[in-house]
Amino acid sequence: MSKVIKILGTGCPKCKQMTALVEEVVNENNIDAQVVKVEDIMDIMTYNVLTTPVLVIDENITVKGRVPGKQEILELIK
Repeated sequence: MSKVIKILGTGCPKCKQMTALVEEVVNENNIDAQVVKVEDIMDIMTYNVLTTPVLVIDENITVKGRVPGKQEILELIK
């Protein structure tokens, strides 16, 4: 079953870093997932978060306001 992984952020350096790390983890581990970048502020506000970047896996907020390491991302996705 394919996972939907969303990175919420307006394009700041941390948001871009998180996006790159998530894509690396997905590719390196052959994870069946769709990575979606959400940059529209109105869409981000529907998640009721105040700090970005935010990592959302299957509509569950898992990390907000910081960039997790690759190992943490892998554990969250699995």
